[in-house]
Amino acid sequence: MGTDGARVLLERAGTLTLQTGNLLNWGCLRKKCPATPSEEVRDCVQKTLTEWSSKIGQDLDQQILEVLECTVAQAVEKINPDERDELKVSAKLFLLGSNSSSIRDAIDLACSALGVAQLDSVIIAPPPVEDGTTLSLEYLQPYWQELENLVQNKKVVAIGTSDLDKTLLEQLYLWARVKPSSNQVNLASCCVMPPDLTAFAKEFDIQLLTHNDPKELLCEASFQEVLQESIQNTKAHEWIPLWLLRYSVIVKSRGIIKSKGYIMQAKKIA
Repeated sequence: MGTDGARVLLERAGTLTLQTGNLLNWGCLRKKCPATPSEEVRDCVQKTLTEWSSKIGQDLDQQILEVLECTVAQAVEKINPDERDELKVSAKLFLLGSNSSSIRDAIDLACSALGVAQLDSVIIAPPPVEDGTTLSLEYLQPYWQELENLVQNKKVVAIGTSDLDKTLLEQLYLWARVKPSSNQVNLASCCVMPPDLTAFAKEFDIQLLTHNDPKELLCEASFQEVLQESIQNTKAHEWIPLWLLRYSVIVKSRGIIKSKGYIMQAKKIA
């Protein structure tokens, strides 16, 4: 049945949740070193869709699933509870739509996928602003409030931001109930950390981290293209990505990555 079955399931569903599982378990990805974060995401999403669709059986009569879960069973790796204290579980959440309630869905799915009660840290990449407008505290507030609720409910220990300049980071810090513990700076846009940002972060004990993620890690057009390539003749143009979460599990004492993967959610707009 394969891709025909997958296409039928997609036609019946309204939401698609995709989990790559631990990428370190994927031999085919280990051999290849993607040039950019976007290429890695695209590659992982495509391989997950292709592998998942190839395993779809013929017994589809009763399968009308509003939320379709796409994952590769052999790549899924939950954390052993006995090892939890030795591991740091971090995530970066890329919001592709403007719905702040997506944050809770993403964190709940990440905790469930990894078999943990809480994540140690979550960094949020703000959703893209409309052309002609700039990122502001007012725009960030509903997203940050969702993160604060997750901290209060003990789903997340520490929360951080991405790509905020000194002015916006200071505004967020002064306004927030739960203060940002970190701020990521894209070194593609500045080779050296801005001195005013460095001074502010040092004064208020905010960790400055670097990254090389593009503003859109997986754009709508790219996702639809991957969906079409993986499951041919599907109505890919009907699907838009809502959010993408990248997680990593690090052994604290050794600083090595034990697990890394992506979880994403898309919805049908037709």
